[in-house]
Amino acid sequence: MSKITILVVEPGKKPYVKEIENTLKSLQHEVDGYIQAVYPWNEPVALICDEESKLKNKVFNRALRDEDGKIYDYISGTFLITGLGEEDFASLSSDLIQHFTEMFATPETLLNLNGSFIVVQSE
Repeated sequence: MSKITILVVEPGKKPYVKEIENTLKSLQHEVDGYIQAVYPWNEPVALICDEESKLKNKVFNRALRDEDGKIYDYISGTFLITGLGEEDFASLSSDLIQHFTEMFATPETLLNLNGSFIVVQSE
């Protein structure tokens, strides 16, 4: 069984690197649920999260922003960043680890102010 090097992003914490088995079971264990893979960036990576995290009311983790910095969605619960292989997930390169560690370095909090949602950095 092969292992892959991934980035784990937990709510309220700084991202960290982890080596896991490259299996569905291992990915599901890391996000504590059925996985959903999304591809919000141009880099060859996947963001893997629990597909039902919002329905389960898991804790807010990080906002997703477009190129202009505008929030278009958010992730609840723990999520992973993996590399992409030809047919499955793969290890992240050291450059991508650094890039996404910096992108998600500061934990965030979601505030509801009179029906408007605001994301603030919550070091």
